[in-house]
Amino acid sequence: MATKKYSPTSPARRHMAVPSFDEVTKFTPEKKLLTKLKKNSGRNSYGRITVRHQGGGNKKKYRIIDFCRSAESTSAKVIGIEYDPNRTAYIALIEQADGERKYIIAPAGLTDGDTVYTGADADIKAGNTLPISAIPVGTFIYNIELYPGKGGQLVRSAGSSAQLMAKENGQAQIRLPSGEVRIVRPDCMATIGTVSNAEHESVKLGKAGKTRHLGIRPTVRGSVMNPCDHPHGGGEGKSPVGRPSPVTPWGKPALGYKTRNKKARTNKFIVKSRHDK
Repeated sequence: MATKKYSPTSPARRHMAVPSFDEVTKFTPEKKLLTKLKKNSGRNSYGRITVRHQGGGNKKKYRIIDFCRSAESTSAKVIGIEYDPNRTAYIALIEQADGERKYIIAPAGLTDGDTVYTGADADIKAGNTLPISAIPVGTFIYNIELYPGKGGQLVRSAGSSAQLMAKENGQAQIRLPSGEVRIVRPDCMATIGTVSNAEHESVKLGKAGKTRHLGIRPTVRGSVMNPCDHPHGGGEGKSPVGRPSPVTPWGKPALGYKTRNKKARTNKFIVKSRHDK
């Protein structure tokens, strides 16, 4: 599994690397599982920009993903693996015994014709979804629920996986990709395996136009602005920041500033912080 690279026929092509799409087997989406996706270009309900550098981008529709994978024992056949413009991972179209079709986050190694199972009696095999209480310690999992029945919220991006570290006293400990060890209820559902499209981290856009296609607008460095526009601005030539550490345009620390609430209700579920060495 490798990215596709180009000969340096132009400055943009010199370092460009795109996904090979080797895992993708289906190239047209399921129409019944599509819905409109409205752009807000970083604006809130008042029409004011609250997130900078967003706008434009290619038109796309949202694929309705089944993150829940209900606790009832079911099986489904994989129809195809598709690209999803709304996420880094690939998605799999599955068909259940009753004919209903759904999209799920595809694990690495899943392909057409495979069967995925849901339920406590399912095998420990990539793509199968079980309650955490039925998964052996040490297994790599993804699409993990935080609240039973709400659907997977953790570990859904390309190439990521978490590891089930321990099960004791009616609790399960999971090590997340960030290094954080977190307590999760054992009746929450999780899917076996690693998320597909691990080559995503090797992609190099190569040119500014590709960034614009993603809906990302240009970013101007604070050091080239005037002092009235940014704390880094002003000075003769290429001046240093002139502060103990870089800051945002509004003076907040830009590097290493912890934003998590020290009194957050869920702090008690974090066994080990991702900041701990």
